[in-house]
Amino acid sequence: MKYLCLVYAEEERLREIPDAECVAYDAAIRESGQCVASEALQPVETATTVRVRNGRVSVVDGPFAETKEQLAGFYMIEARDLNEAIQVASRIPPATVGSIEVRPIRPIREQVAAEAASRRGAAASPEAP
Repeated sequence: MKYLCLVYAEEERLREIPDAECVAYDAAIRESGQCVASEALQPVETATTVRVRNGRVSVVDGPFAETKEQLAGFYMIEARDLNEAIQVASRIPPATVGSIEVRPIRPIREQVAAEAASRRGAAASPEAP
């Protein structure tokens, strides 16, 4: 199952972790086959928030929420279950100065495809007398 590990931390605290440590962890998790994707994000002052309400687009400089801990990066991982995902998340270097939110990925593409296949199958079935 896929999980998204969202890395949250205060930007000043993130500077306590050497980039080389993060790159080494990233290389190790990729080599293990558990990492689907991962990226660090630019500082929060580069964020732009976009909202669409009643067909109108609103763009605001800055993050969605003004909090001390900001989204700093992510890892999308493969894990057997939540317990394994938590173990992987606990080794992400910024976990020592911030927090890692672990969320299962919703397999929306597979769900929509299965629903469409089910509808096609139902439409092809002859009606019972």
